[in-house]
Amino acid sequence: MFNKVVPALVKSSSDKIKRICLSQGRFRSTVASTQGDEVEGGKEKQVDEGTVVKAVQADTIIQSKNTTDAQTQKIEIDFDNTHEAYKSKDNIELLRSLLVFKLCTFDFLVDKNKMLMDLSKKVFGQRLFERLMKMTFYGQFVAGEDHNSIKPLIHKNQAFGVGSVLDYSVEEDLTQEEAEKKEMDACVSEAEKESVDHREKKYKAHRQFGDRRGGVVSARTYFYADEAKCDNQMETFLNCIKASGGASIDGFSAIKMTALGRPQFLLQFSEVLVKWRRFFNLLAAQQGKSGMDALEQKLELEQLKVRTGQLEPLLRKFTVEEEKQMKRMLQRVDILAKHAVENGVRLMVDAEQTYFQPAISRLTLEMQRIFNREKPIIFNTYQCYLKEAYDNVSVDVELSRREGWYFGAKLVRGAYMYQERSRAEEIGYEDPINPDYEATNRMYHKCLEFVLEEIDHNRKANVMVASHNEDTVKFTLEKMNQMGLSPTENKVYFGQLLGMCDQISFPLGQAGFPVYKYVPYGPVNEVIPYLSRRALENRGFMKGSQRERSLLWKELKRRLLNGQILYKPVY
Repeated sequence: MFNKVVPALVKSSSDKIKRICLSQGRFRSTVASTQGDEVEGGKEKQVDEGTVVKAVQADTIIQSKNTTDAQTQKIEIDFDNTHEAYKSKDNIELLRSLLVFKLCTFDFLVDKNKMLMDLSKKVFGQRLFERLMKMTFYGQFVAGEDHNSIKPLIHKNQAFGVGSVLDYSVEEDLTQEEAEKKEMDACVSEAEKESVDHREKKYKAHRQFGDRRGGVVSARTYFYADEAKCDNQMETFLNCIKASGGASIDGFSAIKMTALGRPQFLLQFSEVLVKWRRFFNLLAAQQGKSGMDALEQKLELEQLKVRTGQLEPLLRKFTVEEEKQMKRMLQRVDILAKHAVENGVRLMVDAEQTYFQPAISRLTLEMQRIFNREKPIIFNTYQCYLKEAYDNVSVDVELSRREGWYFGAKLVRGAYMYQERSRAEEIGYEDPINPDYEATNRMYHKCLEFVLEEIDHNRKANVMVASHNEDTVKFTLEKMNQMGLSPTENKVYFGQLLGMCDQISFPLGQAGFPVYKYVPYGPVNEVIPYLSRRALENRGFMKGSQRERSLLWKELKRRLLNGQILYKPVY
């Protein structure tokens, strides 16, 4: 059974690449929309006690797709409005945010955070340690210990216009040696150990990078142990989906492919997919040539060794038990997708390392083909720090348009930059990451604009702008204004992490935009690895910008001057 699944997926991938690569002229223009602001000026009006919305010749936020000339409305959000940003927080919560963000700027505390938390647990005891954590880092970045304890926060955020993406953030607390051993055992087939290895070095496991947590500050990591553990992790995702469905009518839940099966499959499948892509890129490049050029093309294709007959040796490198494991991984993915449909929840598949990602994206696309026929259920994640991000987005959008299903994307900058660069340099393949932060920003905006134009054309594309960058959010709002995209159409979503960038999330939510917080939850002891990464991420974030802290202080001062010392949110 599994022997038929992988070749079918690869053949499907090859058909997709062949159709698109050989017909580049059929892509629509990616030039920015020429539809500008039809009318300038206008008056300001207040929405929900604070969010400033500029309305031009209209009294409501809602506008039609077919609105023309002067009737188009422009919407602007005031991200300096601290009353709106923090109206869901009492003064204790504001002080906690200030304390946590300040602590994140001290290098010693951040570098030694794991050691200091372990020491605190020994000194204060488990009970007092948990209370201290809930008053500080845990309370700031984690919603609660289980499905029931997180409900008050979810309902409160909903009351202020902010939804939730539930994420059970429990991880194993492994040593580096334990992580490396697990990764090497899970990424190399027993049959492969006894044969001559012709695999590309990028798609092979390397012990020095076996601990995939290294250099990663904003993504949880799973290591394969056995099939029973994968089943347990699937059950955790199922519980998240069920909780999301019970909490709201339009919730999201996040899953990670490496939690659902042996990563060896993702490595080998990714390698085959990349070789197929090279094959058809060469066909496209050589189209219309003859004579010596055609002969040279045959020689190059022979070197690739990706003819149909070459797929079977890949499958023969699996033992019978490993084939069963791969089949069970596909079954788990299918179960999660069906459960999401049944519960009315949209499923976000997280992006991972580039040596896994081709397979992850391929499996996600197959789910989209099946489950996104009537509405967007499955969302793929695109990491815009990758040089190939725009190509990946544009090819998938084109395929969704041709086949008639709803395209769903989450755009992020990326979580594995340092690890990816170090691995490429050490092992010896091309660095997949854009050269600098500005190049990544340009790539993000290029991908985002492409998807927004697709939404403007046929309303079957959907995108989550998962960013803490205020300029990117403003860029999105500007493009939505130019294209006449209304927030009430629920085609463009915004996402930020719980405990960060409330000055972006809550004003957007109060103005009617679909905005979501990634809501981690889990027992205090078991989310310590997650909290450790939050401290590392916030060090760079808070050192780079004092804006969030200054806005927090501004709101505290405003409340004190207005006599709101005991301010409590009303909802």
